[in-house]
Amino acid sequence: MKKNFCYLFVLIFYLSISANSGFSQEKPIFFELKGKLISDQNQKIDEVTLHLLNTNDKKLVKIEYVTQSGQFTFDKIPKGNYILVTQSMAYIKYQSAPIELNKNTDLGTIRLSPLSNNLKEVSIAAVKPFIQQQYDKTVINVSSSIAAVGSTALEVLEKAPGITIDQNDNIAMRGRQGVLVMIDGKLVPMSGQDLANMLRSMSANQIEKIDLITNPSSKYDASGNSGIIDIRLKKGKNDGLNGNVTMSYSQGIYPKLNPSININHKVKNLNIFASYNYSFREDMTNLKIFRNFYNASDQVTGGNDFDNFFKFTSNSHNGRIGADYNLGKNTIIGFAANGIFTNGSVQSASNTNDFNATHELNGSLATNGKTHPVRNNGSINFNFKQVLDTAGRELTADFDYARYLNNDIQNYHTRYFGVDGLQSKDPYTLFGDLKGKLNIKSFKVDYTHPVKSIGANLEAGIKASWVEADNDVAFFDRSNGGNIPDLGKSNRFLYDEQINAAYINASKKWTKLHLQLGLRLENTIAKGTQVTNNDNFDKNYTQLFPSGYLGYKFNKQNDLGISVSRRIDRPSYRQLNPFKIFLNPLTYAAGNPFLNPEITTSTELTYTFLQKYTTKLGYSRTTDNILNVLSPDVEPGTVIQTFRNLAKFDYYNLSFSFPVTIGKWFNSSNTALMYYGEYKGNLVNTNLNASRLSFNFNSSNSIIIDNNTSLEVLGSYQSKSTYGFLEVGKFWSAGLGAQRQLWNKKASVKLNISDIFYTTKIEGVTKLTGYGEHFFQKRDSRVGTISFNYRFGGQGIGSKRKTGGAEEEKRRAN
Repeated sequence: MKKNFCYLFVLIFYLSISANSGFSQEKPIFFELKGKLISDQNQKIDEVTLHLLNTNDKKLVKIEYVTQSGQFTFDKIPKGNYILVTQSMAYIKYQSAPIELNKNTDLGTIRLSPLSNNLKEVSIAAVKPFIQQQYDKTVINVSSSIAAVGSTALEVLEKAPGITIDQNDNIAMRGRQGVLVMIDGKLVPMSGQDLANMLRSMSANQIEKIDLITNPSSKYDASGNSGIIDIRLKKGKNDGLNGNVTMSYSQGIYPKLNPSININHKVKNLNIFASYNYSFREDMTNLKIFRNFYNASDQVTGGNDFDNFFKFTSNSHNGRIGADYNLGKNTIIGFAANGIFTNGSVQSASNTNDFNATHELNGSLATNGKTHPVRNNGSINFNFKQVLDTAGRELTADFDYARYLNNDIQNYHTRYFGVDGLQSKDPYTLFGDLKGKLNIKSFKVDYTHPVKSIGANLEAGIKASWVEADNDVAFFDRSNGGNIPDLGKSNRFLYDEQINAAYINASKKWTKLHLQLGLRLENTIAKGTQVTNNDNFDKNYTQLFPSGYLGYKFNKQNDLGISVSRRIDRPSYRQLNPFKIFLNPLTYAAGNPFLNPEITTSTELTYTFLQKYTTKLGYSRTTDNILNVLSPDVEPGTVIQTFRNLAKFDYYNLSFSFPVTIGKWFNSSNTALMYYGEYKGNLVNTNLNASRLSFNFNSSNSIIIDNNTSLEVLGSYQSKSTYGFLEVGKFWSAGLGAQRQLWNKKASVKLNISDIFYTTKIEGVTKLTGYGEHFFQKRDSRVGTISFNYRFGGQGIGSKRKTGGAEEEKRRAN
C-alpha cells in the first residue's frame, strides 16, 4: 500500500515539473508598470485596489494596492496589451486606455474623482437577494435577510431551498441524506442530533452566507455523496479596529437569548480577528407514536401508544480567535482557534399505553427522564501560504488538531400500571454515564500551477489524517437503591482511523468552453474494538474518485454545463459505535460497527438562461446506502433503532430557479425542485422497493419601503417524501420580517416572526416485516424575534485565511 502512495506522489510531482518545464520553454520577458493615484479633495487614497486586465479577453492578470502616498507598482508583468481598472467604495471607477507593455512603463499621475453622497447611498442600499443560484452551488445570503434575524443556523437551513430536516434531526439536501456540513471550509465533527444541537447553538447573526455545493471538485474530500453545506461566518474587512455587536431576544413557547460580538483589527502586516456568541435557548418537542407488531401472516399481535414531551435547555458559548501575518509580500502565516462549550439539560416525560391484538388496553407505563449533556469541543489550525511567482503559482499548507469531549449523565425512572390504573410491578430506575473523547490530527499541502501559455490551471495536493476515539458507556440499575452494573447496555468502544489522500485537478477556459477534470485517491485504514466482549474489526481499502465538469457558453443568453463525480460517505463514528442508548424501556438505539461506506456516482446537467434563470437535471446511484432503521428486537414488544446498508438507491432530480424583479422596490428569488428516489434491497427480513415523486418550493421576497426600511416575506412547501422505509407527510411554512436602519446605517433594528401559522409539523409512517408505526411531531417553531445590531469601523481589506484541513474527519465525530 505504501508503494502505491509513493508512486502517486511521484506522479503528481512529475506532472507538476513537466507542466512547469513543458510549457515554459519559451521564457517570457517581464516588465514593470507603475504610477501614482491622487484625489481632487486630498482624501485617503490607500483604500483603492488596482486590477490589471488583458485587453482582449478582460481576464484578471494581477491585483495590486497603493501605498499611503498613492504609489503603485506591477512588477514582472509579461509583454502584452493591458487595461488598468480601479475599484473603491469612495471613488468613481477609473479605466485606462489600452496599454502596450513592451518596456518598463510609468503611467505618471492618475486623478480619481470622489463618489457623490447620492452615489454612496445607492451603493450602500443595494442588498443581495436571500438566495442566489450558480451553476455549481446555491448561495444563501444570510446577512442580508431580515427573516434570519434571531434565528439559529439550523432554522436558517430549514428555510433553504431543497433542505429538509427529519424528526431525528437528520439533514437532507434535495431529498438525499449524507450531507456534509462545514463551517468556513472545515467540516463539523458531528452528525444527527449532535450536529443539530450544535447548529441550534449558533446564531444566524454570526453568518455571512451559506453555500449549498452540489458537485465539489477533487480538491475537496471525497466524502459527502449528497453535497456540502458550507457555512461562512462574518469576517472583518476593514483597516483598524472594526466589527459589530448584536443583541436579539426571541419568544415562542419558551424564550431564547442571543448576544454576539465580532471584532477585527488590521494594522499593516498583522490582522487579528475574534468573535464570541452566547446562546440561551429553551425548546420543546412533542412526539406522538403509535406502534403495531405483526406476525408472519401480517396480523396485528399488539401495539403501543406513546405520548412523549421533551424540554431542552441549552447554554452555549461559541468563540474563535486567530491572526494572519504577512512575513513578506508573498508569504502569509496564520492560526485560528475555535471552541464550542455547551451545558444543557433535557427533561422528558413519556406516557405509554400497551394494547393487545384487538386494541384492548393491557396496561401502561410512565417514564420520566433527565439528561445533562456537556460538550467541550475545541480545535486549532496553523496555516501557511506562499506565492511562488507573479504567474500565480502558490503553495499552501494546513495543520489541524481537534479534541472533542462529551459527557452525558442520564436518569430514567419508569412506573408500571395495570388496566385498573394501579401499580403492577416495582418501578425501574436506570442511571447512565456516557463519556466519549475524540482526537483528530490532520495535515495537508496544496499546490496551484497556472499554465498561462495555454490558459490552463493545474492543482495537486496530499492529505493525511489520524483519528482516535474512545467511548465508554456505563449503565446501572438503581431500582432497589443499589448501583448494579447493567452489562447488557454497558460497553467501551475504541476506534482508530487513518486516511491518506492525494489529488490532481486540471482546468482550462476557452472563449466559450470550460473544462475541468480531477482525480482523487483515498486510502482508509480503520480498526475498532469492543472492550467488553473483545470483538474487533480491521478495514483497509483504497479507492479512486474521478470528477469533471464541461461547460459551453452559446451566447450571452445561454449556458450549458454537465458535471460528473464519484463520492463516498463513510459512517460517522457514532454510527459505528455499537452501544445501546436507552430511550425508554421499550425503545433503544445502537450503532453498527459492520457498516460499509456508501458510494455514489452522480451526473448533473445545468442550463442557465439570461444568466439568472437556472435549470438543473441530475441522476445518481448509491450502493451500500446507509439507512436509519427501526425494527423489532429479540425481546417481544421492544424496538431497536440502528443503521444498516441497503443494496442501492437511485435518485433523479429536476430544479428550476427564477428571480422576479419589479422596479427597484421588489425582488423575489424562487426555487422549485422535483425529485424521485427509488430504494431497493433487503433489510431486517423485508424486501424494500419504495419510491416516490416529491416536490419542494422556496420563495424569498424583499420589499423596499424607503432607503432605510424594508420588508421580507419567506415561504416554503414540502410535499410527501420517502426515506427508505419511512414516508414523511407534507408541510409548509411562512415567515415575515421588517428592518429599519438607523444612525447613517451604522445600526439596525429588525423584527421577525417565523412559522406564522404554526404549520411546520411533521407526520410520518414506517412499515416493515413484523413492525410498523405512525408518528406526529411538533416543535417550538413559531417564534417572534427583536434584534438590534451596531456596526463600527471603516472599510478595507481583511484576513484571507481562517480555515484549515481537518474537514471530513470532524464531521463524522460523535
